Amino acid sequence: MNRYGLIGEKLGHSYSKLIHEKLADYTYDLIPLSKEDFTVFMENREFEAINVTIPYKQAVLPYLDELSDSAKAIGAVNAIINKNGKLYGYNTDYLGFLYTLRQNNIKVSGQKVLIIGNGGAAKAVTAALRSLSPAELITVKYKEEPGTVTYEQAARFHSDASLIVNTSPIGMYPNADAAPMDLSPYIHLEAVVDLIYNPSMTKLLAQAESMGIKAVNGMGMLVAQAKYAVELFLDTEISDDVILPIVQDLFNFKLHQ
Repeated sequence: MNRYGLIGEKLGHSYSKLIHEKLADYTYDLIPLSKEDFTVFMENREFEAINVTIPYKQAVLPYLDELSDSAKAIGAVNAIINKNGKLYGYNTDYLGFLYTLRQNNIKVSGQKVLIIGNGGAAKAVTAALRSLSPAELITVKYKEEPGTVTYEQAARFHSDASLIVNTSPIGMYPNADAAPMDLSPYIHLEAVVDLIYNPSMTKLLAQAESMGIKAVNGMGMLVAQAKYAVELFLDTEISDDVILPIVQDLFNFKLHQ
């Protein structure tokens, strides 16, 4: 039985095992599951607590007995606890993103914010940003869809944005030479957050830095959401002070790979 672990489709590049085993005294397994395996795994419920990643954050919902308020609001789950055979779903991506904003002193209240992408990660980011009372939240996509604007429309009508958050995989290893948008039109920009952490300096963040704009990658959020998951799994409290040393360890680990 996998007592603790991560389920997803492709987990070859996951840092979750490293992070969890630094945070807690348990063995944490990476459990790659095909669509067929996923169904069997969830029906069997043979785990104490698991994290969930792409593409199962919404697919797990029908198997759960209860959802936390944030998981309900987001419509996606990344942490599940098995209590006496009943499954409880949570979303710690939401808390991890709020940590990143706090840690980097990024102001949201009263600001115009652009969110690139509208997948599972964007749902948690949007809910977190909404809780901080932005003036406007605009979702940007490469194609026209209801409730979103295109990159061209964003540059033309929303160049006064003060925060841009990339929740899309554009710029992620191995396609590190790609960027979802050109930041040049955004002359009021104060910060760019890219949820990507491999590479740690994406092309988007490199452009932000070259323009003198605060540039933040996704490693802090990754470690923070894991810390909040461990607190749920073990019903304990862990200081946020543990997050940055683990982030540093991960950077060092990557440098020596």
